Amino acid sequence: MKIALIKPNNSIFVRAYPLGLGYISSYLKQNNIDSIVIDASIDNLSDTQIIDIFKKENITVAGLSCTTADHNVVARLSLNLKKEGFKVVIGGIHPTFLPFQTLVDSGADFVICGEGEIAFTKLALNNFVNNGIKGVYSLDNLKSTTDRVEFAETVKKLDELPFPPWEKVQFKKYNSSPSGQIRKKTPIAYLVASRGCLSKCTFCASPAFSQKHIRFRSVENIISEIKELVNVYGVKEIKFLDDTITLHKKYMLELCAALLKNKLSISWACYNGVRADSLDEEVVAAMKLAGCYGFSIGVESANPDILKNIRKDETIEQISKAINLAHKYKMMTNGFFIFGLPGETKETMRQTLNFALKSNLPLATFAIFSVLPGSELWHTLNWKFDRNTLDNPNSTPTWISESITSADLIKFHKKAFLKFYFRPKIIFGLVSFLNFSTIKNFFIRVKLFRKA
Repeated sequence: MKIALIKPNNSIFVRAYPLGLGYISSYLKQNNIDSIVIDASIDNLSDTQIIDIFKKENITVAGLSCTTADHNVVARLSLNLKKEGFKVVIGGIHPTFLPFQTLVDSGADFVICGEGEIAFTKLALNNFVNNGIKGVYSLDNLKSTTDRVEFAETVKKLDELPFPPWEKVQFKKYNSSPSGQIRKKTPIAYLVASRGCLSKCTFCASPAFSQKHIRFRSVENIISEIKELVNVYGVKEIKFLDDTITLHKKYMLELCAALLKNKLSISWACYNGVRADSLDEEVVAAMKLAGCYGFSIGVESANPDILKNIRKDETIEQISKAINLAHKYKMMTNGFFIFGLPGETKETMRQTLNFALKSNLPLATFAIFSVLPGSELWHTLNWKFDRNTLDNPNSTPTWISESITSADLIKFHKKAFLKFYFRPKIIFGLVSFLNFSTIKNFFIRVKLFRKA
């Protein structure tokens, strides 16, 4: 039996190695099960090409990762794989919260709710027969969207997980459009120091997926992996993909001290985001000294009432202070903004854009609010999944506040992106960090906005 773990080929501008699949692959190997990781996005593989790989490599089982944005692509691939007689298992945040819908749309044999290492391995060891494995479901035991499910068993101590199969990774593929669109050195590798999120943001599904728990790897374990990446594979930059890597100040300071002590002269960044209220001068100074050149901060909105509504539990003053602190230490800081949150009006959108323009942010990411399965707002808004809104959420908003129209939202989203980036101080500040591929993606994105 040979397994292929697949990241779907979805239309995105930023590409990162699929760490979740890498961990599952290594966990399978630890249990003497052969697998490969196929990143169909980075290799731009069609369903037919993936099936050809299956036949050439004698693969019999597919494990597909699936976010909500990936649902249509994954469902189509699953149906095509099933036509060829392959077994299909789908995991990730989307099937965790919509398992029945995912099974119906995809024709998959199983979905896994929650983290995949233990459940997928147990399923493989049992020759893909589910005898009550926690977190594993099929249409034999799910009959409706209202059926309750249990999450899969988790690895309690992250140090017990083997490192992803770095020996099989072609690092150069991930240099062109890295997380955050910014890079300082190449080759680039992706790491997580923790799993989980304790925040209460109502628009995000991460707290529910992690069941409001967080686990950290030991600093020693992280340093061991970085040493391997640097000394064996020649990696020169690390991108941390944690939700909240700076949550515990002592931990962050210990990690920075260990990087310095071991003379690991790498560049690193945290563009998945850190909370503004977890940053103070001691932390930012330590990060800078240890080689960090950038991170993202979740701003979302500059309107205090909206921040309160979404349970951000931060003030705009705290956010401003963190941005200014990052500017002081010459960090390439990215601000995450969301237009269209509950309570949004034309005036609050203008307030948010003005904040971004007046801030010391060299980077900004503007998104249109989507109601995500698993988020608190999914339940409070009594929202229903609509697969027809997934292809371009920036031109087809899934939910509209009473005080604005869809046209208002789309128009302002384009305006924000163009007004922020088409300023000399921003363009000149980014030149040293941008490569040709990133610049190309930037202008493709602008062109898409104009067409939308």
